[in-house]
Amino acid sequence: MPRRTLAGVAVVRGTGLHTGREASVRCLAAPAGQGIVFQRMDLPGAPRIPARITEVQSTDRRTALGEGAATVQTVEHLLAAAAALGLDDLTVELDGPEPPIGDGSFAPFLAALSEAGTREIPGEPVVYRVTAPFQLVEGDASYVVAPARSLRLTTTIEWSHPLIGRQSGAYEITPAEFSRELAGARTFGFLHEAEALRARGLALGAGLDSTLVLSDEGLVGDATLRWPDEFVRHKSADILGDLALVGGRIEAHVIATKPSHQGNIALARWLTRTAQRDGGVAMDIGRILDVIPHRYPFLLVDRILEVEGTKRIVGIKNVTINEPFFQGHFPGHPIMPGVLIIEAMAQVGGMLLLGTIEDPDQKVVYFMSLDNVKFRRPVLPGDQLRCELEMLQNRGRTCRMKGVAYVDGNVVAEAEMMARVVDR
Repeated sequence: MPRRTLAGVAVVRGTGLHTGREASVRCLAAPAGQGIVFQRMDLPGAPRIPARITEVQSTDRRTALGEGAATVQTVEHLLAAAAALGLDDLTVELDGPEPPIGDGSFAPFLAALSEAGTREIPGEPVVYRVTAPFQLVEGDASYVVAPARSLRLTTTIEWSHPLIGRQSGAYEITPAEFSRELAGARTFGFLHEAEALRARGLALGAGLDSTLVLSDEGLVGDATLRWPDEFVRHKSADILGDLALVGGRIEAHVIATKPSHQGNIALARWLTRTAQRDGGVAMDIGRILDVIPHRYPFLLVDRILEVEGTKRIVGIKNVTINEPFFQGHFPGHPIMPGVLIIEAMAQVGGMLLLGTIEDPDQKVVYFMSLDNVKFRRPVLPGDQLRCELEMLQNRGRTCRMKGVAYVDGNVVAEAEMMARVVDR
């Protein structure tokens, strides 16, 4: 199964829903492995903002990515269309802070991307496969997720409004079904909330041509529903757009009740930490051995899953009963020593640091200090240790990183560390 990008260029122009600013979007082909990246062409240096959950800035009535001035608002409609078409790599150039809302549905982006066409490119797509059922609750939103061979959404919403009430829908996410059942569903809001939203700087571009506005009695203006259950269809497509921030395709059946952007992002984070991840490996063991000097029995990283420039890295260590330290720690009750959990995080962090310099095979990373070290639960034989390292500060050969280690999505250890690159 190859990766996909655009064959041509897709352009959408219009007004942003929340910022109220005119903007145009140009979606372009991207190199294999890049993922989906937004680029603010209107800002100095044209900063790039990856479409990843690590970049989520806000989930208040929309999903916003980035930091400081380099942000992009309301990304979920474009990302849902891209995910429905199976696009893995895409550059999205914007000349403003928010993609246009169009008629409030996902259809303008789906139409533009479909017209541009898709093409296969080398490389294997990242796929997150759910292997065991689980449940997640985030605020009023709840999700039950089960294994499936593709992405399926079963969504239920409930509002005490005569046009909504309790609505449910089930959808198989394919290009054809998304186009037929979900793409045309428009965003909606309540008239009594409009003033408060605008006071918070939201919904500044909302109008009757881009939003279904609900009064206490029904729809404001002469709008008519495209489906009686258009509201649950829109919320279902929003889930798809938010889940695209995992950075890969998803194979699971997601049963969502009262979903929200906050809940969708929490689910995306949980999927990246617990689902089986196939494809798109950033570095295998051969590449790791080329970069860091550690060898048996002290090599504590088996694979690098993700590298986001010089900002973030994710690696795994498969813990087996054959580890030599289990002979003495402790006989009959094997537990991975806490210092080795930290060492595994440090080695993953070392891969991130060495990746920023020339001739990494001639360098070694010395860790200078550890702060805020916490051990949350034991690591046992059979566990897979997932180490996520984020660069907090980088000054040439010296840096500060924050590391968190997970097993099955649960935090087992965390620490902040300082390190320095020196010549061997």
